[in-house]
Parts: sequence; C-alpha cells; structure tokens
Amino acid sequence: MLPAVQNGYVNVMKILNLLPAAAIVLATAMPAAADKISLNTLSKYLNELRTAKGAFTQINDDGTISTGTIFIKRPGRIRFEYNPPEKALVLASGGTVVIHDPKTNEPPESYPLARTPLSTILAKNVNLSRAKMVVGHTADDKSTTVTAQNPEHPEYGNIQLVFTDKPVELRQWVINDDAGSRTTVILGELDKNARMSDGLFNVDLAIPQGSDR
Repeated sequence: MLPAVQNGYVNVMKILNLLPAAAIVLATAMPAAADKISLNTLSKYLNELRTAKGAFTQINDDGTISTGTIFIKRPGRIRFEYNPPEKALVLASGGTVVIHDPKTNEPPESYPLARTPLSTILAKNVNLSRAKMVVGHTADDKSTTVTAQNPEHPEYGNIQLVFTDKPVELRQWVINDDAGSRTTVILGELDKNARMSDGLFNVDLAIPQGSDR
C-alpha cells in the first residue's frame, strides 16, 4: 500500500505544480476587463452635458424598432422625434413627459418626469454616488454599465446607462419601467455644441393645435 500511496502523492504534487502555469495561460487567453469608470467621473460627465443632438435607434419592448432624432437640453428637457412612417413625438419639459402619437387618434398622454427612470440623467445635479441610487456598476472590455434608480421610489423602475471611455461617452440606455416594459435607446454620435431654442421643448408649440390635451 505504501508504494501506491507514494505514487499517488507524487502524481498529485505534479498536478499541483502545474496549476500556476495553467492559470497563467488561462488568464492571458481571456480578454482583460476594462477598469470601471468611476461613479464620480460619470456624474461629472452628465452634469457637464448641457445640450446634445443626434440620431437614435429604439428597440421597443415588443421587439419593434424605431429611429429618429434626440434633443437633450439639461436640466429636465429632452425631445424624441421619430422618423416616418411614425409621427410620434415625446417631450419632457417643466417636470412633465408628454407622448403624442397621431396614429392612435388619442389625446396626448402626460405624466410626471419624476416617475420615470429618465429623470436620473435629466436632474439638475446628477450624483450617482448617492446612497441607494446605483444598484449595479459593472464593466467589460468595451464599456461600463451603471444601473440607477430613484432611491426614494425604486418601484418606478431603473435605467441602465452604458458608457465608453477615453473620452467618456454615453452610448445607450435601457429603461425598465414600473409597468415591466423594457425599452433600449442606442445613441449615435452626439453633437454637444448643437444650438436649440427653449421652444423646441414647449409642448404648446410642439404639438399641433387642435390636439386634445
């Protein structure tokens, strides 16, 4: 029995001696995860993002795809203009979100911006380090993803913000709302020097007169 045990011991030791080398090979074979962009850096980026305009692609909860142009004027204002054949318009201004879709023959819908996860990035002062606001902060070899919510009302849903680094750029977001719907918005290149008047976000000017509000 003793020789068998000794041989077994030798074989086990050989395997153990090979493990560090195997681990090194495995580590070098796998792509290294990029460092996470800090929450302070991301908060600073969002706070410095005053205006932005660009194309967007929206993947709706039912799998359909919409495209259009997005206008952002922080704090508190955003506009989604959808390309034909859609004629929908979504506006956030004055603390209210208004959705106008002529195809439905229904009056525009409106609800408080504060009840939507989008209010997180439209706030006057974004602080992602605020207690219980960020519930996810991960990174892969291409981007950093932050999942944020309203700390006082997590039942309103959350928003997953995807950023790339060097320089920091917001590339997309995913809204998981209080109704259980999931909407993804993929951003094109944003023009941060775009000029836009306040009238662009004025509901009375944006929605044709005669629409029942």
